[in-house]
Amino acid sequence: MTTVSDVPTSPAPPTSAGPAPIPHFAAAEGVTSPGARLRAVRQAAAEFRPWFAATGSPDYVGTFDLVTLPYPTRFGLWRAARTPSPYLWITNRLIVVRWQEAGRRRTLLFEPSDVELGGNTPYFAALTARLPRRAEPHVVTRHAGVLEHLRRLGIGVEEVDYLVFDHLHTQDVRRWIGTTQPQPDISPARPVEPVFPNARLVVQAAELAAIADLHPLQRPWYQPQTYAHLRSEAVVEVSGDLLLGPGVALLSTPGHATGNQSLCLNTHSGIWVSSENVIAAELLTPEHSAIPGVRAWALETGQEVVLNANTLEDTAEQYNSCVKEKCIADRSSRDPRFLQFFPSSELTAWRLSPGTRPTFSQFGIGHGALR
Repeated sequence: MTTVSDVPTSPAPPTSAGPAPIPHFAAAEGVTSPGARLRAVRQAAAEFRPWFAATGSPDYVGTFDLVTLPYPTRFGLWRAARTPSPYLWITNRLIVVRWQEAGRRRTLLFEPSDVELGGNTPYFAALTARLPRRAEPHVVTRHAGVLEHLRRLGIGVEEVDYLVFDHLHTQDVRRWIGTTQPQPDISPARPVEPVFPNARLVVQAAELAAIADLHPLQRPWYQPQTYAHLRSEAVVEVSGDLLLGPGVALLSTPGHATGNQSLCLNTHSGIWVSSENVIAAELLTPEHSAIPGVRAWALETGQEVVLNANTLEDTAEQYNSCVKEKCIADRSSRDPRFLQFFPSSELTAWRLSPGTRPTFSQFGIGHGALR
């Protein structure tokens, strides 16, 4: 298993080739008081932004719908919404990023969910079991899969270098990177051959440790048995923030999950941040939300973000991570009240969920062109 852990004492030069640790937030991570750490995160974000913008931009960023499905309102809008609907709907999307590194083209897939196998996650498997089979097509919309999107783009599976998820809730990556032993459910006779033979899964060490010894709060959201026999050479274990390429970074944003990480991109419209720490851009500026209850809740509590909180593993940590994302992302050119935050699973208007229609939706990020 590859590791990236040595953090330099000064930022790597913007022109450096290959993955490099980003030290800007290291001091904030060492602060034990959540309130003091929050102030340190704001200061570090202000210093990080111009440095990151100077690293350049990727050649291409595109986003593609995978699945739209129900999700508990009490998780996605936490305590803020006033709605009788127990469920809202979210759309999970794939982000494809390409850049040049030392004359070689690199391809990263962010949130390349294997939707079929992800359905075996204990929480969603139990939800499906309670749902009449004939009702599923009316509440779940499956768009194109990861491989179909790549075929349409003309990207071969052998061209993919990195697979990244903001966290591994619901994710099963065995088909993507392969296994060392047969798998009774999908390959009982022989080890799983990787669909992406050259790709490496980049994951925070803290999340791998969590999967190996899950807490009861975490168990409904993981499939730990699917990580037992992954090809070790296809997994890159990292700790903290990492610059992958020009205008492409992974930022440690723990809280929603122990090893949560966010994708940060510098595009022609400015800096974007993507994760599932919140499920709508307006939840980072809730004072501008028209979702019933959200604005009033933010004003009453004095809280500046509305968390996506299904496990509450570390609420203060997640709050601080959301502020980290909020302080890095640029304002939207479409509506400056909102930020260029792209939820990896975005709140989606749905006829069966009154009172949860988003005020503002991103739908996608478009930058550059495929060569």
